[in-house]
Amino acid sequence: MVELFVGKVLVKNNRDRDELDTEREVLLRLQNRIVLLFFGSGDCPRCREFAPTLKEFFVRLTDEFYVERAAQLVLLYVSLDQSEKRQSKFLKDMPKRWLTLPFEDPYKKELALMFEVAEIPTVVVLRPDCTMISPNAVDEISRLGPDCFKNWQEAAELIDRSFMMAEDFDDMRMRSATDPLRRLKYKLEKKKKKEEEEDSKEGEGSQNGKGEGQDPWG
Repeated sequence: MVELFVGKVLVKNNRDRDELDTEREVLLRLQNRIVLLFFGSGDCPRCREFAPTLKEFFVRLTDEFYVERAAQLVLLYVSLDQSEKRQSKFLKDMPKRWLTLPFEDPYKKELALMFEVAEIPTVVVLRPDCTMISPNAVDEISRLGPDCFKNWQEAAELIDRSFMMAEDFDDMRMRSATDPLRRLKYKLEKKKKKEEEEDSKEGEGSQNGKGEGQDPWG
């Protein structure tokens, strides 16, 4: 998931509009979590109608008043508002744990194209590895409420680390957002090298005078 937002600035929906502007901060916030991309606009009647439902859904999964352990869930509001003022007004009563992209960031349109958003509201549900669980979960959230998350969690095979707080991650050795890709490349290279070594055992044995066969070029 982090790869989608490497090099991007994420803004917290709090009073100070705090920014997550480093790879490490983004990693801490998104790692091992299901991410909801909420495409909406304060100018859209259906979005305004759906917003309280989504707010309650999110709060019931993440607020300590309702749950002992916050769900491994992140919501990013991808604003299609016509003005920053309208965006701010729409987000005013939404949870402070929601994230947004800066209003002027053109990446919002890229995300809309990437996930083929044809209408709003749309809630795209993504696994931690960026693959899609649902192209639009608006109806599912409206019908099932927080029970949706259990289904998504199973679909994502999410490691249960919801008991870990951000402070716990601070004590861990942080890895680059591209580290999983490097590990995969290393495994593939290691496997290939092993296969090559096995295939060349006879030739090596011949060169050392221990093999039964002979070098075909010898």
